[in-house]
Amino acid sequence: MPPVSARLPVFPWDRLEPYKAAAAAHAGGTVDLSVGTPVDPVPEVVRRALAAASDSPGYPLTHGTPALREAIAGWLRVRLGAQSADPAHVLPLIGSKELVGWLPTLLGLTPADQVAFPELAYPTYEVGARTAHAEPVTYRDPVQDLDPTLVKLLWLNTPSNPTGRTLDAAELRRIVAWAREHGILVVSDECYIELGWETEPVSVLHPDVCQGSHEGLVAVHSLSKSSNFAGYRGAFLSGDPAVVRELLAVRKHLGMIVPAPVQNAMAAALGDRAHVEEQRARYARRRTALRAAFEGAGFRIEHSEASLYLWATRGEHCWDTVGDLAKRGILVAPGEFYGTAGERFVRIAFTATDERVEEAVRRLA
Repeated sequence: MPPVSARLPVFPWDRLEPYKAAAAAHAGGTVDLSVGTPVDPVPEVVRRALAAASDSPGYPLTHGTPALREAIAGWLRVRLGAQSADPAHVLPLIGSKELVGWLPTLLGLTPADQVAFPELAYPTYEVGARTAHAEPVTYRDPVQDLDPTLVKLLWLNTPSNPTGRTLDAAELRRIVAWAREHGILVVSDECYIELGWETEPVSVLHPDVCQGSHEGLVAVHSLSKSSNFAGYRGAFLSGDPAVVRELLAVRKHLGMIVPAPVQNAMAAALGDRAHVEEQRARYARRRTALRAAFEGAGFRIEHSEASLYLWATRGEHCWDTVGDLAKRGILVAPGEFYGTAGERFVRIAFTATDERVEEAVRRLA
């Protein structure tokens, strides 16, 4: 049998290894702004909830506990204005990347089906399509660029990774109307929705977008960034009842189950707003400092109105920028990782500690 890995692109982060070594050789060590991984403590409310459920010898529920499902639906209603969110129509995930990578397979897509995603996008959208033998296609404007007779799954990403761009309610409504007209499932990756800086991101499940119905729509959310939950692997989806039921039925067979202690921790995180605001404040400080430093060093920042990243360029190929910054001990992600349209940009994460951010500012001065 041919290996599945043969269908997949080269793992992009492996290409960054020589630049990691160069950055590590700097006298002050590396300031790693490449991967958006949380570095701050897991909130106490989350850790207490995990510990309280640590004696969990039985199998957990694939659909999640009633308390978790209610917490998810309540968060969607209160935080995102998704007024018709229903605890029966949510599903916990083992991190959002798991869902992105497996969704085309779970939906039974075939080589005749297209999976569409933005031309600048998280690489796992393509990986998920290729794993399922479906055809990956990219777009700038899905309504104008795609063949609706071929596309079965349309990924949206707002706020965007890597650019931080958001889609407003009018744009989302236009895309949803077109997709519904052609029977295309819209899945909106909204994992950075808590991190709007110059705008308030809108969910595809907001009534201004979906017109009060979740038909043909799924939204995906993660606790990794807002609650420093990445090590726990906790995320969830909500939307079209028929799609949620189908995914639940398949996931039951495959054992795709969030551990019981993590489910308890997720419910606690969704019920506590204080730690989210505290984390937002940390990221806001780091974002302000890094933006000023990079702009002062000759970079232009595009989009970046939301998410955990600055999308930056100084008019040269991304690998030249990566190499030059690595000599200063600063590691960033080349925009080429996210599509050829990003080849003159780099993605700068503001997930380093305050001390490391201050060090990056000093080196850029």
